[in-house]
Amino acid sequence: MSSARVVAVSRDAEHRFSKPGTDEIELIAGIGVAGDAHAGVTVQHLSRIAADPTLPNLRQVHLIHAELHDEVRGHGFEVAPGQLGENITTRGIDLLSLPRGTVLRLGPLAAVEVTGLRNPCPQIDRFSDGLLKQMVFRDGDGNLVRRAGIMSIVLAGGPVRPGDPITVELPPEPHEPLDRV
Repeated sequence: MSSARVVAVSRDAEHRFSKPGTDEIELIAGIGVAGDAHAGVTVQHLSRIAADPTLPNLRQVHLIHAELHDEVRGHGFEVAPGQLGENITTRGIDLLSLPRGTVLRLGPLAAVEVTGLRNPCPQIDRFSDGLLKQMVFRDGDGNLVRRAGIMSIVLAGGPVRPGDPITVELPPEPHEPLDRV
């Protein structure tokens, strides 16, 4: 996986669906992306705050693989980095197959721990009608498949920029598959 890299970084101080791209984001250990509406020790997603604002924030940093953008483009959808709300767009790593607890080292200093899958929501169809069916569906065995990226917490802070390498450190076995967080 030595070719894994950061393609784009995004943040938004407001709770909006898409996040504008930037040249650099700063990760803060235990908090998330500096200046992003989802940064915090406790939940920051509006629906989760309404349910229980004291829960830990397991969704500090959202990552999506650029290969997903490529795939949905083949189905007629135009999606650019940050438009699905991710903070970090990657290439060269199958994010969805990583086990829970995987550590991703991003650039020279930053590190995040994978906590689970993003649960795709109806806002995806408001962004582009029909796109939600590309992000969540049932497979041939009836299992729910979520493909809208992964969520993580920040273990080590530091800057993250497009072009930064990504190093993968798998947790000890047995590996736990990702579930929604």
